[in-house]
Amino acid sequence: MSEVAPPTGAGPQEMPSWHYRFGFIAAVFGMFMAILDIQIVASSLNEIQAGVSASQDEISWIQTSYLVAEIIMIPLSGVLMRWLSTRVAFVISCAGFTIASLGCALATTIDQLIVLRAIQGFMGGAMIPITQAISFSLFPRRAMGTVQGVIGMVVTLAPSIGPTVGGYLTEIFSWHWLFLVNVIPGIVVTLMAWRFLDIDKGDAKVGKFLDFRGLILIALFLGSLEFVLEEGPGDDWFASDLIIGMTLLCALSCVGFFWRVFTYAHPIVDLRAFRNLNFSVGTGLVFVVGIAMYGLVYLMPLFLGGVRGYSSLQIGEVMFVTGVAMFFTAPIVGRLTNSVDLRVLLFIGLALVGIGTAMNSNLTSESGFWQFFWPQIVRGMGMIMCIIPASRIAMGTLPPQELGNAAGLFSVMRNLGGAVGLAMLDTVRDWRADYHWNQLIGAIDTGRAVVQQEIAQYQAMLIGHVADPYHSAVALLGQRVGVQAQVLAYNDIFLWLGVIYLLSVPLVLLLRKIDH
Repeated sequence: MSEVAPPTGAGPQEMPSWHYRFGFIAAVFGMFMAILDIQIVASSLNEIQAGVSASQDEISWIQTSYLVAEIIMIPLSGVLMRWLSTRVAFVISCAGFTIASLGCALATTIDQLIVLRAIQGFMGGAMIPITQAISFSLFPRRAMGTVQGVIGMVVTLAPSIGPTVGGYLTEIFSWHWLFLVNVIPGIVVTLMAWRFLDIDKGDAKVGKFLDFRGLILIALFLGSLEFVLEEGPGDDWFASDLIIGMTLLCALSCVGFFWRVFTYAHPIVDLRAFRNLNFSVGTGLVFVVGIAMYGLVYLMPLFLGGVRGYSSLQIGEVMFVTGVAMFFTAPIVGRLTNSVDLRVLLFIGLALVGIGTAMNSNLTSESGFWQFFWPQIVRGMGMIMCIIPASRIAMGTLPPQELGNAAGLFSVMRNLGGAVGLAMLDTVRDWRADYHWNQLIGAIDTGRAVVQQEIAQYQAMLIGHVADPYHSAVALLGQRVGVQAQVLAYNDIFLWLGVIYLLSVPLVLLLRKIDH
């Protein structure tokens, strides 16, 4: 066993000592907290809304502010690692995340909570790519299957169990514990990272050449992009002047950012990694995987809560199946990556995600735990078989000096996939629900015997309870049609998402085989 940090020039040849392994374990826990907090509030927004007296429009910012801030920080992690060192960058990120978590728990107004969630997302965002970069810097290639198995399990498990954990904490304690739960682990991880992550030295020269213009441009570009994708569906896209303005800001800052990157000697983000074919294709595929990772975690609670009327705890219990499938699959897939062609695993993984998603395209208004059980098993196995090989394919052939930036770009593409997926799902759901409503509402013809019979049954139940039983009965029948239109819209989305994944399978053929 090596007792020193692995060499940075040629990459590690020996397993690191337990000193550095403890540092890696701390980093993995930090990454888990940062990813978990994206979705931990998903099933408890109603309780938070009541607790801080927020409106329906305001409460959505609890997630939006976190995601916008996080996605700005992720690509900056590479320059922070080079400037401050891996240890200092990670410790600042984790300590800031922990303090902001405590602030969120103590917030009394929606404005305070939104600002503190943004700080939490920004400070915690760096832990995700830094952990990925640490894994490739510390461990030799022969151990990478197990290492990436652990990271893949965390990356996919955390957002999947987020609503479950959040539902239990809110049900047993209160919504404040969604954030308080980070405090003790955050302190422990911060101290462990400071003690055990001394794997490199910072370069003060990087700070002297820090591209502040590029920093502002990337913040405006990614921040406005995330804002448009998050808020666009709810504001009917370009019917909103704010969305139009943010779209223009996104376009202008995008042009400015890429001009700066390609013309400045020391850009804030180095895009050279995209010259590597495996990295380019791998990040493209992880973008697609991000749609399922975050999109389905968003879509299932909407169905279970809106159509079935499930509580946050019931929703969490249904969605826990995906996390369990990932947990038991990750170690197996990690070992397989050491002996099986990574492209084969990725091929099978994309196919399983597509099949598992399409399996939910025949839902009814009575669908519950068992209708989601096997599709979640198949999807969970597939996502693990995508994430672990994709990260090794994308970053396994890059030189050590490019890993910091590459890890940030890899994580950004995964999160952008999730953001695009959420925007797409919301827009398609509204569009297809309207379509199916228009197709079904014509069947509510009061001249039809079956319609008259249903109205009569409702009317008999409502007599003595409402002033106008007949029109109330017609309204109830209309609500039933609305529910069926929603169910059909969800079926369309699950089917189309499944097709997208199956169509992305041939992209694997573009990848080059890498040695184990």
